[in-house]
Amino acid sequence: MSGASEARSEMCRQYNRNTPVVTRLLLAWAAIVATLVATWLATLVSLPVAWAQTQPQTPDAPHDHVIERTHDTMGTVIVLKAWAEDDAQVVGIFADAFAEFDRIDALMTTWTADSEVSRINAAAGAKQGPVVSDELIGVLESALAASRLTGGAFDITVGAFSGVWKFDEDNDGTLPDDKLVQERRKLVSWRDVVIDKKQKRVRLRRKGQRITLGGIAKGYAVDRVTAMLRKRGLADFVVQAGGDMYVSGRRGDRKWRVGIRDPRGSRSDFFAMAEVEDATFSTSGDYERFVVKDGKRYHHILDPRTGYPAPRCRSVTVMAKDAVTAEGLTKGIFILGPEAGLKLIEKLPGVEAVVVDSDNQVHVSKGLKDVLKIVHPPTPGV
Repeated sequence: MSGASEARSEMCRQYNRNTPVVTRLLLAWAAIVATLVATWLATLVSLPVAWAQTQPQTPDAPHDHVIERTHDTMGTVIVLKAWAEDDAQVVGIFADAFAEFDRIDALMTTWTADSEVSRINAAAGAKQGPVVSDELIGVLESALAASRLTGGAFDITVGAFSGVWKFDEDNDGTLPDDKLVQERRKLVSWRDVVIDKKQKRVRLRRKGQRITLGGIAKGYAVDRVTAMLRKRGLADFVVQAGGDMYVSGRRGDRKWRVGIRDPRGSRSDFFAMAEVEDATFSTSGDYERFVVKDGKRYHHILDPRTGYPAPRCRSVTVMAKDAVTAEGLTKGIFILGPEAGLKLIEKLPGVEAVVVDSDNQVHVSKGLKDVLKIVHPPTPGV
């Protein structure tokens, strides 16, 4: 036995001789109790984890959230959003809404020969125009009302410039000859659109005239789909067709947030934001379809009085009672410019506007100054 072992054995003998038996028993019992308590605590701590692992998982209860779908038609991207609980139900409603956009596009496009608008254009100059639907007559009446309101700045007969300015699939970076522009300009006059409601006929007085509803049809479609979604039971939603939008209700406990695109920023860059509910907006800008030539931007919003792109604005956003009114006014104000445009806006009840002029300055009508938040100044550029 080593010296260390002998020392420990001697200590134990001394402990046994000097420590009473009762004390030794109590100490032993305390050690046993401590071991049992420690084992029980360890088991208790592990129970919730084990229980959670063995119990079946309960799925989250249904709750409201944003449901969003998109669709390409009318030459743009349609975006539908709803704050709702049932995805399957909402997606089914959205499918019907997209079908309605497609139906209106087929009725009012100029890209197919059999649309009602194309048939009117094909018969231009004839004594009698084709029979058309009450629906199209209603949209044409809204367009002519916008022409009267803007002094002809908004004019659907700018369709006469089709093929002259190349801003669509035919965009090859070239500009038209001024002689051709002036020849077509003579064919532009909203007063030459003749509606016979009794016979349901529409005609254009002069051969070569053409109408286009590209500046008002999407607003009409937004109004139609808004009414459809409400009829189907949705209360909180957004309908957007390009620059035309209707915002209904709220997004949960707060208003929907909408933005105005920076004319020279990226597609997702908004220079101004606002939180709104139950309002319609339309934005027209020189950044969607354009050509830059010799340091100058030529865009698709044509001034019917000159035949050339309107030079006074970069973008115009109008808030109005309905989307078809907002879209018609947006184009007219863009052409009129910020000074004349805002003077017109101040005369119209329930209509407001935000204008970014050609010098990149922001003009806000009185009714939006406390609502609109300027996030940053619009980006400079050509």
